Amino acid sequence: MKWVKFRVKTITEAEDIIISTLYDIGLEGAQIEDKIPLTALEKEQMFVDILPEGPEDDGIAYLSFFVEKKEDGTLEVQGESEDAETILARVQAELEELRDFMDIGEGSVTVDETEDIDWINNWKQYFHQFYIDDILVIPSWENIKAEDTDRMVLHIDPGTAFGTGMHETTQLCIRQLRKYITPETELLDVGTGSGILAILSLMFGAKHAVGTDLDICAIEAVAQNCEANGIAPEQFEMMIGNIITDKEVQDKVGYECYDIVVANILADVLVPLTPVIVNQLKKGGIYITSGIIDDKEQTVVDAVKAAGLTVLEVTYQGEWVSVTAKKE
Repeated sequence: MKWVKFRVKTITEAEDIIISTLYDIGLEGAQIEDKIPLTALEKEQMFVDILPEGPEDDGIAYLSFFVEKKEDGTLEVQGESEDAETILARVQAELEELRDFMDIGEGSVTVDETEDIDWINNWKQYFHQFYIDDILVIPSWENIKAEDTDRMVLHIDPGTAFGTGMHETTQLCIRQLRKYITPETELLDVGTGSGILAILSLMFGAKHAVGTDLDICAIEAVAQNCEANGIAPEQFEMMIGNIITDKEVQDKVGYECYDIVVANILADVLVPLTPVIVNQLKKGGIYITSGIIDDKEQTVVDAVKAAGLTVLEVTYQGEWVSVTAKKE
């Protein structure tokens, strides 16, 4: 599938109004490129793994809008077929009208053609092999160095939507899992994503893992990453659905059958999850949580205690927190 990209050069103060204006003429799903540092709240909401350090904010922003190109060469906008030149003229006219009452910076527009493959692969430039303590995490497009051949190696290809292990919260969970996993461990990974926590748990020696996620794409991501790491299909079972609200999912996951439940999710999700998930834990089971920005630590601790669990440990990395508790 081919797409035409309309890329507007503007200033950061004009981002929202330009996006809104061009949305009205049928250009949707803006991709924003700027150098504005993320706030703590934005980092929590995005919960991203791959976030390279960027240069200082220069006030410049680029807004890209993608329109599907049909086989006859025309573009479809709001159900109508138009050529790129017509759409470009409309975009430029809208920008000139905005310029009459506000500063939009340069306001230039470039037009390029792209394909899905570009979006799928662009993120790879940011993801290279790295270490979590003594573990080497490596994508399929890189080779293991000679000096790393004796390390535990996690092969991970996260795709564009799932975790890599680079995020502090994932690393916090991994370190806690290593403390409590035994050869008899039955593990439940809520919000499993790429499966990294459950896969590493199995590599650490856990007996069996179950993962739940809301996104059906997790099934393929987990299957690929299990295969890459030699995890047999019967060792890791995936389920799709909302374990907080869906009784059917809760029943399928099972009650009081997990030695460890790990949930690397945002604090606002952990609060309603905790009183539910306590039912999945065995007596004496361990509950490992992260995804908690530092100012939400007490909120999660309170939720854990309210569910009848005993807090064992609170650990920190950067501005993120992990809370580990036990079901007595």
